[in-house]
Amino acid sequence: MNHITMNKEFKLVFATHNKGKYDEVKKMMPGNINLLSLNDLNFKDDIKETGKTLKQNAKIKSDFIFKNFRINCFADDTGLEIDSLNGMPGIYSARFAGKTCNSQDNIEKVWKLLTGYKNTNAKFKSVFSLNINGKTFFFEGKIDGKIIFNKRGDNGFGYDSIFIPNGYTKTFAELNLIEKNEISHRSEAIKRLIIFLDEQKFCKLK
Repeated sequence: MNHITMNKEFKLVFATHNKGKYDEVKKMMPGNINLLSLNDLNFKDDIKETGKTLKQNAKIKSDFIFKNFRINCFADDTGLEIDSLNGMPGIYSARFAGKTCNSQDNIEKVWKLLTGYKNTNAKFKSVFSLNINGKTFFFEGKIDGKIIFNKRGDNGFGYDSIFIPNGYTKTFAELNLIEKNEISHRSEAIKRLIIFLDEQKFCKLK
């Protein structure tokens, strides 16, 4: 793997259109990394997620961007896994209520399926696929919590407003970005990705 000079800007694409995700990750990146999104590449299409696992879907997206743009990149796939629903919605989290659904539709479907269940334990899981010079590396993160039946908070996206992480009384959407980045599934995976970039001399941690 080719190393770069530490003070040189390292361009890296996060293969997402989701501004909420991008902002979370951007906040954590070392200063010499120029983090771009798919919008910066002027790529507006959706990459079809045909995998059967979070890992497969993340790799499909990072491979697609590297193959078509020849730029180092990473992609994630994140799922909400609810115990009483046998791990659903899982890989279908973003489109749980249908192909044209929005976050509110997904939340309402979760509430409907959980009706009558006392156990609302759930976990968020993220898998990141990093494609550097055509080689792929994976990083995972997860956090346990529970689903509530009323939306609370405006800071998050997706299911954040109905997910309370264990040990907290606030939902993800009630935590600010700094608080969320200390504990979230996505931040855990990104921290591991950044440590890898540091070890490979692409960036330097403070």
